[in-house]
Amino acid sequence: MRLPYDHLPELAQLERLIKLSAGRLQVRTVAGVELKSYHLPVQLLSLGSTDPVAPAVGFFGGVHGLERIGTQVLLAFIHNLLMRLQWDPLLEHQLSQVRLLFMPLVNPGGMLRRQRANPHGVDLMRNAPLDAHERPAWLLGGHRLGRWLPWYRGPAEAEMQAESAALCQVVEEELLSRPLSIALDCHSGFGLRDRIWFPLAGSRRPIDILGEIYTLKTLFDQAYPHHRYVFEPQSHQYLTHGDLWDHLYLQSRQHPERLFLPLTLEMGSWNWVKKNPRQLFSRLGMFNPVAPHRQQRTMRTHLAFMEFLTRLAASEQRWLAGRQRSARHRMDAMELWYRNGC
Repeated sequence: MRLPYDHLPELAQLERLIKLSAGRLQVRTVAGVELKSYHLPVQLLSLGSTDPVAPAVGFFGGVHGLERIGTQVLLAFIHNLLMRLQWDPLLEHQLSQVRLLFMPLVNPGGMLRRQRANPHGVDLMRNAPLDAHERPAWLLGGHRLGRWLPWYRGPAEAEMQAESAALCQVVEEELLSRPLSIALDCHSGFGLRDRIWFPLAGSRRPIDILGEIYTLKTLFDQAYPHHRYVFEPQSHQYLTHGDLWDHLYLQSRQHPERLFLPLTLEMGSWNWVKKNPRQLFSRLGMFNPVAPHRQQRTMRTHLAFMEFLTRLAASEQRWLAGRQRSARHRMDAMELWYRNGC
């Protein structure tokens, strides 16, 4: 049965963008979610170079069904690109050199049901087949007690949920196979500041690509000196079992000659709640801006960072040149993020 789109307007907006693209967007359904009598597609949208070794950037949203703003930010970015392609030859040239991938609505069943987990009660961001190396916070870090509690990982030794498996398959096939790839997963719900997190979430040890992450941060600082992001390892805030990006990062290190940079945008929803405390009494209000002007401001704010990642990928030969700079940046990164030892 076709879903009444007033129940899930993000899916309706996604379909409108696909029609608006007039064939520019390549669309593939990578998973399906059955909920009641509805079939909800998990779709992958692609744009840009078809060269299998071209650098690529993957944008992901809606992994947690309550965090609608992540999906909305990605839909705003796709709309921005499609409108500019009608008149901007520089963007068209840029996209001839880089591949863009979008999974804006990874967990449509959870979003339809207004819950964090998928319809089976599993938190997709605790669903990867790996355990934290250090003890995470009880419940918050993922557990197997049962689906009636939040942050449920799913049954031990079970297959990953269809949505998690689809995300991982897209990353493995479309990103990890390339010499350079970047992923940005859009979330909300933590703190007063917008944060850019990178792995590991299950350990406090520094990752092998720390120097390249620091280079990315430095270039963004130089280009946008007044930005409000905090760049940090996710483990600085909390540890978790089963993090999908830990799982995919560790897979990427099987080919150290390739570079995969997984990032998470964690939008600081406490700032929205601080400005409107009544949002505390709304399930969606804890994770999303409610006032229309705040929602619009949020969707504008993050376009610059997503555009930056696109340009960065297309300019790989310039910013990745020089092992000496990478080694120096690794030392700087250790001083910034791990000066107290690990």
